[in-house]
Amino acid sequence: MTEFMSEYNRWLSFADSDTKKELEGIRDNEQEIQYRFSSNLSFGTAGLRGIMMAGRNAMNVYTVAQATQGLADLINAEGGADRGVCIGYDSRNNSELFAKISAGVLAQNGIKVYIYDELRPTPMISFGLRHLSCIAGINITASHNPKEYNGYKVYWEDGAQISPEQAKTVSASIQRTDIFSVTYMDFDEGVKAGKIQILSKEIDEAYLENVMAQAVDKNIIPKMADSMGMVYTPFNGAGYRLIPEVFKRAGFKHVYPVAEQAYPDGNFPTLKSPNPENAEGFELGIKVAEETGCDLVVASDPDADRVGVMARNKEGKFETISGNRMGALLLDYILTAYTENNNMPADPYAVKTIVSTNLAKAICDAFGVKLYDVLTGFKYIGEVIKNSEKTGVGFFILGFEESYGYLKGTYARDKDAVVASMLISEMAAYYKSKNMTLCDALDKLFEKYGYFCEKTISIEMKGFDGPARMKALMEGLRANAPTSFAGRRVVTVKDYLAGTVTDLESGKTEPTGLPESDVMYFVTEDGTAVIFRPSGTEPKVKLYLLLSDKDSVSAEAKLAEFEASARELCK
Repeated sequence: MTEFMSEYNRWLSFADSDTKKELEGIRDNEQEIQYRFSSNLSFGTAGLRGIMMAGRNAMNVYTVAQATQGLADLINAEGGADRGVCIGYDSRNNSELFAKISAGVLAQNGIKVYIYDELRPTPMISFGLRHLSCIAGINITASHNPKEYNGYKVYWEDGAQISPEQAKTVSASIQRTDIFSVTYMDFDEGVKAGKIQILSKEIDEAYLENVMAQAVDKNIIPKMADSMGMVYTPFNGAGYRLIPEVFKRAGFKHVYPVAEQAYPDGNFPTLKSPNPENAEGFELGIKVAEETGCDLVVASDPDADRVGVMARNKEGKFETISGNRMGALLLDYILTAYTENNNMPADPYAVKTIVSTNLAKAICDAFGVKLYDVLTGFKYIGEVIKNSEKTGVGFFILGFEESYGYLKGTYARDKDAVVASMLISEMAAYYKSKNMTLCDALDKLFEKYGYFCEKTISIEMKGFDGPARMKALMEGLRANAPTSFAGRRVVTVKDYLAGTVTDLESGKTEPTGLPESDVMYFVTEDGTAVIFRPSGTEPKVKLYLLLSDKDSVSAEAKLAEFEASARELCK
């Protein structure tokens, strides 16, 4: 009998009745059994993420409890039980259940637990654990994934996600722990015993004060409040309460909700995928905007750490502003507003990920601001903030990544759709005062710095052999590195797993100066970057293209050439 079939039979023996019933339904589907039982759901720096179903390679009460036992072992080894763990969750189906299971496992292990009384934006877990001086935090969320998914993110005492070394320790503990041996305290009993403390609204106020303090120009929204309206949708997620509250406190008078998406619902009934990167999710919001005459539609994802925007262009049609372009707009606006108000902080710096737009560098250079490039993942942006605080040098202006994540302020160490929504609306009010939309502002940026163009492509590799195919692609890129893309010669190769940057013309190799990561980054003779990175949470390889040209027509044509060339390597 194969190992996966043996494990399947073990689950049939030990699991609860509902789980057994689900597993009986796949008894004759060997491929499905292999997919669910051939390996554990991988635990890494991004924690766990998978489809909610029975099996060791999925999100369910057993895998959540096992992962929490691994975290509990780490916390107890570090002597952090008394400091406690802050737990939050989003609107997804089973999120509250998984959060309470996690709380019960920690309490059973003698670890103090603080858990929010209802769903909260992801950054409130980062903020909350720092506010309470906890040793760690857990957030139950699958961010923007389809409704079938859920996930488990772990934070450490600095408010950033755990380090690779800590993730390896937790993963090793998971491997040693029999999945059916994990015990947990009943949630209500834990509350009665004082081992689990429920957090209500007291931390909300402290968090909101920190968010509101990030306003760059506190006068511009009240000035434009009568003449400006916008549409907001939380995509049935955790932003439903606090983001409208921030708009209200900032001074907006006309914020219109999308009724069908205004309240938490893990089935996301009007959304194919609750991802603010996808334009189709904005259809209902645009309908409200047309009815109310608004120029702006803002949407946060289910855990309210990312935000997407659509704004009217010159033709009066709504146009998506990508994460790269919104990051550049915010950076330019913040620096412009500080300059115009004569309150530019000393030693300002910004941070972006290596796969995000190079327009940020042009903006920072123009304002004399230091720009840090870090690996993908907001924890690396958090590390730069932490190092700056340790040395006492530098004022954090903005951190962003191409996947619609932004942070201003050092109160959290994760991206925050709440503060981003406030800043984006403030920026829109600023440009509204100049009779401009955000699309007009973007055109001005391109006039000043040249036309920058980016694209992120997901190469899906589903199925039980997906991880092997992803690994083969990356190994092939290292063993037989491409010498050109779209007829342009490759001049620089950055291998972030090896930690090397190689200039192919001189043959000189230098260190990247960044932690190890499975990323291959190629730069061609015209400055175009072609980047390959396997996703840490989904069965796909991300392909990033970063380039610039004299205008949109030539840039888009070049982008199409590079995409076709890069895709060939992924077949």
